[in-house]
Amino acid sequence: MVSRDRAPLTRAVAAAAVAPLLLLAACGGGDDEPGLTPPPTTSPVEGGDSTGDAAATSTGSNPVQDGFTSAAGGNDAATQTTTEPEGPKEITIGAAGDLLLHAPVIRNAQANAGGEGYDFVPMFADVTDLLSDNDLTICHMETPISADNTNLTVPRVLIFNSPREIADAVVAAGYDGCDFASNHTWDQGLSGLAETQQVLEEAGLQYAGPVADESEAGHYATYEVDDVTVAQFGYTYTIYNSGQPTTDIPPDAPWLGDYLWPVIGAEGIIADAEAAKDDGADFVVVSMHWGNEYWTDPTDQQRELAAELLESDAVDLILGTHVHVIQPCEKINDKYVIYGLGNFLSNQSPDTTRGKLRKETQEGMIARFHLTKDADGTVTSQMEFQPTRVQIDNHVIRLATPEEHAETYDRVVETMDRLGENACDAEPMS
Repeated sequence: MVSRDRAPLTRAVAAAAVAPLLLLAACGGGDDEPGLTPPPTTSPVEGGDSTGDAAATSTGSNPVQDGFTSAAGGNDAATQTTTEPEGPKEITIGAAGDLLLHAPVIRNAQANAGGEGYDFVPMFADVTDLLSDNDLTICHMETPISADNTNLTVPRVLIFNSPREIADAVVAAGYDGCDFASNHTWDQGLSGLAETQQVLEEAGLQYAGPVADESEAGHYATYEVDDVTVAQFGYTYTIYNSGQPTTDIPPDAPWLGDYLWPVIGAEGIIADAEAAKDDGADFVVVSMHWGNEYWTDPTDQQRELAAELLESDAVDLILGTHVHVIQPCEKINDKYVIYGLGNFLSNQSPDTTRGKLRKETQEGMIARFHLTKDADGTVTSQMEFQPTRVQIDNHVIRLATPEEHAETYDRVVETMDRLGENACDAEPMS
């Protein structure tokens, strides 16, 4: 990130136009933890959002977002340089949704380890091959991680802390890095934020998102794959666990405002991305914690932010998290935003919340993006995806195909085209 004046909000926070979600009602999922009933089924065109099982598989009526022509880069002829232009650069990036470790997930990991420590590795067994089959793969860590496995998550309390063994499982599953920019960033305060970064980095993972040490403000993840460099940034809608976007910043950590997109706006994110490219990044990935929980359609605010970011030549891919259900993808300027990757690992389901949560909360995906930067600097991309589903009794992540877990497969595939058949050309892997 670069130092800059705080960019004013380019619009009033759109969440003010919808009913705020309850404080600390986020991310419930099990042991009869409080869940949220689905939002009202008002039309997306009217500013609401379709929900419910039937609505999640119907075609939304949001207008199709027009694409944009990518601006060409390359050498300036006026410099009379004799340097040969760089050849094309390519990379395949994998991503999956929220790792949200409720108390029942942690108990299953403890059982997997025979009561001594925690073993999350079996939960990823079915998806490890796909996660590993990319040049790099990125996770979203929703919850803090304890460095010494103390003060861990307890049932029915929506303030989280996960065992450190989750980081080793993430590495074993094939991930190369994680962002930790979420509404649970401050669940364990500044020390918990420091421990989360410490545990992830000690496991060998790159880290993106808020940092506890002011001297590291501006840190972002950097991935080197052969001759390709990828930068990843992580931004959240809140530092405290608020149900809607806020500009509240902990007084003892004012630098955390640089990781709040309601504070820095699209202009600030683009400035960060431009600085990373100036420092040598070929591609910039932006992880965004945004949207209204349990809503299948993206909000107007999500779509406006995505359009602003992808219109720029600085941002090449947007990975959306937070809403705990799959949201559709959109292709803008030949680059993708996936508005919501869903839950990859959690205890959320109708069965664990007495029917208070939608069946979509058991669903997620592995998304794969093939990015190419031509010699003139123009970035193009292609996307494919594999639907997934959490098996709640043992929290194993299962692949959803037309043959296995067909209901999940069909719903995820249909949701991806929810913004219209011309909005996104992503194809299912199976």
